[in-house]
Amino acid sequence: MIKLVRPNKQLKNKAIDFKQEFFSHNEKIINGSELLDQTDDYDEWLQTVIANTDSKTVNPNWVVTDTFFAADENDNIVGIIDLRHTLNDFLKDFGNCGYSVRPTERKKGYATEMLRQVLIIAKETGLSELHLSVERTNEPSIKTIIKNGGIYERSFEFNNEPADVYRFDLRDIYS
Repeated sequence: MIKLVRPNKQLKNKAIDFKQEFFSHNEKIINGSELLDQTDDYDEWLQTVIANTDSKTVNPNWVVTDTFFAADENDNIVGIIDLRHTLNDFLKDFGNCGYSVRPTERKKGYATEMLRQVLIIAKETGLSELHLSVERTNEPSIKTIIKNGGIYERSFEFNNEPADVYRFDLRDIYS
């Protein structure tokens, strides 16, 4: 159905198209994109994404993070997802992972499959659990989390909006 691929130079035009689709649908935030939504230079963004995969080169204000595009059978980018290997004070409420599916590709199961694959990757990197937050109004994401075995852990508020943190026990994930 889909495969997770690391961003690279060859995907530049498809990534720009992916980003533009969000903006064309009046969506200014692309969760899980390592700020692709806030940069005008794909090559610069790519350098940052690559640097953030290694503890020696990660931005000191970030944590080691793997970012993946979700590509369909025609290598079109249908989504993006990141995996943060640790949580700092800023991320404790946001969790280890964020993801987005392009507006025209929603309700096709891509987010569920992206998260399933990232949970396997997280387990393979040695993580024993993963935390993910979601706004209570984001029912599609809540369903995605629960389908993948997320268990409600706690609530918090972000920008005066209620949100919940779910936990995944990666020992229960089968590679």
